Amino acid sequence: MEHFELISIFLFVLFLLLGTGVWVGFALMGVAIVGIELFTSRPAGDAMLTAIWASSTSWSLTALPLFIWMGEILFRTKLSQDLFKGLSPWMSKLPGGLLHTNIVGCTIFAAVSGSSAATLTTVGKMSIPELEKRNYPRHLIIGTLAGAATLGLMIPPSLTLIVYGVTINESISKLFLAGIVPGLILASLFMLYVVVYSLVKGQQGIIIDGAKSFKQKLAASRFLIPVLLLVMFVIGSMYSGIATATEAASFGVIGAFVLASVQGSMTLDTFKKSIFGAVSTSAMIALILMGASFLSLSMGFTGLPRALAEWIATMELSRFELLMALLVFYIIIGCFLDGISAVVLTIAIVEPMIRQAGIDIIWFGIFIVVVVEMAQITPPIGFNLFVLQGMTGYQIGYIARTAIPMFLIMLLMIFVLIWVPELATWLPEQMRVRP
Repeated sequence: MEHFELISIFLFVLFLLLGTGVWVGFALMGVAIVGIELFTSRPAGDAMLTAIWASSTSWSLTALPLFIWMGEILFRTKLSQDLFKGLSPWMSKLPGGLLHTNIVGCTIFAAVSGSSAATLTTVGKMSIPELEKRNYPRHLIIGTLAGAATLGLMIPPSLTLIVYGVTINESISKLFLAGIVPGLILASLFMLYVVVYSLVKGQQGIIIDGAKSFKQKLAASRFLIPVLLLVMFVIGSMYSGIATATEAASFGVIGAFVLASVQGSMTLDTFKKSIFGAVSTSAMIALILMGASFLSLSMGFTGLPRALAEWIATMELSRFELLMALLVFYIIIGCFLDGISAVVLTIAIVEPMIRQAGIDIIWFGIFIVVVVEMAQITPPIGFNLFVLQGMTGYQIGYIARTAIPMFLIMLLMIFVLIWVPELATWLPEQMRVRP
């Protein structure tokens, strides 16, 4: 059977299962079973057990539930609320004023959360009421929050990078290092957009907070100290080579628990909710990874990834043309799947292509995360759009329109990464890290 027909059957089965409401993980397993039973002579049951066991026993994967738990603790305690108190005095005098708290707050919280949804919910609950009360443009409040919250996917500890690293068997710590500079540059581009927009349009009607002395600003900064200490503690232990990503995640959970307890916001109810939230999210991701691992094995048996890589090679696409094709591909698939599902579903096919094209695996991880970030604010399944709709009550179409400038900025970031790949590769090459 021609490989085109094989792909068509796989896609038909996948979208049939997803369209009937089957969970993503089970849908991936269903496609894998069809592939093995129809196109190979191998027993599907044995293959499934082997693939699921291998994907579930990866030591690197243990970092995932720990980082999720750390984010849950921060989300459910007063530590997250202190971000706005500490940032607002420093942001109020910039063009765009307190809108920058959306971006800087998301950047900081992303460094201890790893989740786009947790970052969006935490910062949004703090900033939206305060910014609306001061008459900031509604479309900028929503748009900057939608875009900046995606930084939780790139700035370490990124759950998407953990999943990518486990799937492609690459160092999690190196991937985390690679995400730092691009993440900060992307946050800076968001802030630059706010500055330019405010200078061009003006800030009529916005209520500006009273001027604060430098001493008052420093006093307000004490609210930032606990979160910043946690960031330095977790990230610094990895980048200094003291701890692996999993060990750093353990430090993060302990640090978040201690800080919340000292602050007095760690109650028994909060502790239980943080555990249940972490278990629920971790189980969902684990099921997707199991299904993706089985699907990767199934595709390997059918010879599809190798055939596709050879087909791409015969087209003699340049490195740039291949990246543009993958950019369009991931934007389209991201319209219908969440980021983690998009990564694990496609990497078995994409990996041979990028290796054959000589594209750096670490760099491609950052490339794919930026594109997945774009998918978070792309209809019809842009996850951040639905979270914001639930928080604000605005129509999904309106929220999507407010996020268009952020989408275009991320697109610009893609080309910046292509033009200057050292932004993602230099830091991992310079620093000694443990896997």
